[in-house]
Amino acid sequence: MLIGAHVSPAGGLWKAVERGVEVDAESIQIFNQSPRMWKPTGYTEEDFARFREARAASPIKAVLIHAVYLINCASDDPEIRQKSLASLTHSLRVGDAIEATGVVLHPGSAKTGHVGEAIARAGEVIGEALAASERCALHLEDTAGAGGTLGRSFEELAALIDASGGSERLGMCLDSCHLLASGYDIRSVEGLDRTLEECDRAVGLSRLHSIHLNDSQSTLGSNRDRHAAPGKGELGDEGLAIFLSEPRFDDLPVVMETGSHDDSTIDASDMALARALRARGQAERGL
Repeated sequence: MLIGAHVSPAGGLWKAVERGVEVDAESIQIFNQSPRMWKPTGYTEEDFARFREARAASPIKAVLIHAVYLINCASDDPEIRQKSLASLTHSLRVGDAIEATGVVLHPGSAKTGHVGEAIARAGEVIGEALAASERCALHLEDTAGAGGTLGRSFEELAALIDASGGSERLGMCLDSCHLLASGYDIRSVEGLDRTLEECDRAVGLSRLHSIHLNDSQSTLGSNRDRHAAPGKGELGDEGLAIFLSEPRFDDLPVVMETGSHDDSTIDASDMALARALRARGQAERGL
């Protein structure tokens, strides 16, 4: 398991690798541009080369790019659709250039419209973005389910993958907070096992390529996406220990997005906590 953290690329793309090393991460996730602006960051080939060199000299074994929050691939507004396509394509091309494990995407929202039609629209945009890029994988993230967001169930993720053309580059990113908020009780070994069996039937665990490790302020089935400091939310130490010790996650990047500090920043103590909880969970499972 490649336990890691979301880090900033401020000051240069390669700085993200340095920050990952500073917090003792084995995987990192970055935004390739400001997450709340459409304007892409204009990286150069030198930026990409420096990133690749920094990563090769580091213990970082996996890199994820999180696509910006503004993207709504399911929008029926032509301007939002075009901006979403351009932004997603840019993220995938940056992923190609830095040899990222994948781009993580919130697929979009139907808002108050028909979910099936929204999935079809999202699939069209995702398919176009994949065709306009070369190699980088795209990980569709499950959502908490608020405001018509797509991906609140494994069936919706499966439908999105099908609508996007079913490319081998398409995978999933599962978020522990989102799973609980959307109604999957993953707080016991049995509950997590049932959840992953359901995921396997609907989508196939062969498409599970990354994990977001987040505790939840919100209760089971609340459909509210509110991260908590690790161990301080509805999952708690016990739930996180169970999640982190799941053998089917062993080869995946597992990225913490919210740390234990008041400003939610992540440091080496958070990585140490995650590893300790994983060890505790493994011991309790007899692994």
